[in-house]
Amino acid sequence: MLNTPEASGTPENLDSPSPIRLLELRDTPLSLDEVYAAVGDDTAGGTTLFVGTVRNHDGGKPVTCLEYSAHPTAEAELRRVAEKVVADFPVRALAAVHRTGRLEIGDTAVIVAVSCPHRGEAFAACRQLIDTLKHEVPVWKHQFFTDGTEEWVGAC
Repeated sequence: MLNTPEASGTPENLDSPSPIRLLELRDTPLSLDEVYAAVGDDTAGGTTLFVGTVRNHDGGKPVTCLEYSAHPTAEAELRRVAEKVVADFPVRALAAVHRTGRLEIGDTAVIVAVSCPHRGEAFAACRQLIDTLKHEVPVWKHQFFTDGTEEWVGAC
C-alpha cells in the first residue's frame, strides 16, 4: 500500500512529493470519498474518476457474485502502471484501489482517479490508468452464474 501526503499545491513543489498518492489492493470495501480526497490538488483544473462495479450479468449469463484474487506482484505492477501514466501526462495527483475477495452485485471493484491541469488531460490519463490496470495488473476475476456454472476471467 502507498498512501502519501498531499502536495501543498504551490508552484514550487509541483514535482514533489510524488503525484502518486494512493495505490492499494484491499479486501475491504472501497471508498469513493477516500480516493477523491487523495487526488485533491489546488494546481489541478480537472479531476477524473472511474468507478468499476460488479454487474449482474456477463456474456448474456446472469451473475450471482464474483471473487477477485491477485498475484503477490500485483501492487508492484500497479505502481509500474501508475508511474507510466505519470510519465505520459501532466498528472498532479493519482490514486488507484482495487478490491480483492468476494464481491456481490453492485459492489465497487475498482476506483481510479487522476487530477491534471486541464480536463482533457485528466480524462486521457484516467482512461490510460484503468485500461492498463485491467490489462497488465495480475488481478483475476472468478465469476459465479445463476445456473451453477463459473468461470475465471483474466487468468492465464
